[in-house]
Amino acid sequence: MQHNSIPDALKNFDVLPDSAYVRQPVVEGLEACSSATVWRRVKAGTLPAPEKLSTRVTAWNVGKLRRARAARSAEASLILAPSDRRCSHADV
Repeated sequence: MQHNSIPDALKNFDVLPDSAYVRQPVVEGLEACSSATVWRRVKAGTLPAPEKLSTRVTAWNVGKLRRARAARSAEASLILAPSDRRCSHADV
């Protein structure tokens, strides 16, 4: 039986500085998606691209992830916000 623990960087994401970097398992947990979906979202532009920190280390900037999440949240609230237009009997 495999026991998956929550990475400390994910547990503490809200207190990490914007200049910090997180690895892919943290992004997967933050986005609640698979590895493949993370890369699809990067390709689609809904997630920022990771940065190559060394030959074997690729990581995402926390500040960029926060801005992307905030932009998606703002966009979703605009889509889900009720219309200011009121329906009157004349419209029916």
